[in-house]
Amino acid sequence: MIDRAILAINSNAKFTVNADDINQITWLDGTEVISKADIEAKVIELETAYDNAEYQRDRAKEYPSIAEQLDDLYHNGIDGWKATIKTTKDKYPKWVI
Repeated sequence: MIDRAILAINSNAKFTVNADDINQITWLDGTEVISKADIEAKVIELETAYDNAEYQRDRAKEYPSIAEQLDDLYHNGIDGWKATIKTTKDKYPKWVI
């Protein structure tokens, strides 16, 4: 995750990181050093974004394949297809209160 955080801050950064350890970063080719605090803050931001999108990953696993959805459209029309998709959307809502 350290590498993703660095690249999210500076997409042109050249570096190596050993064992995803923030204390083992080597900056290469004149890349400006990014502070550990900035990297740690970006890691938290990226992890939060990932966690908040869990419903999307869950939905993607459960939606019917495109071929199955097209077949559903053909046989059951748009309303039938919407009903099929709504089942998954309801099971994995965007926000759980």
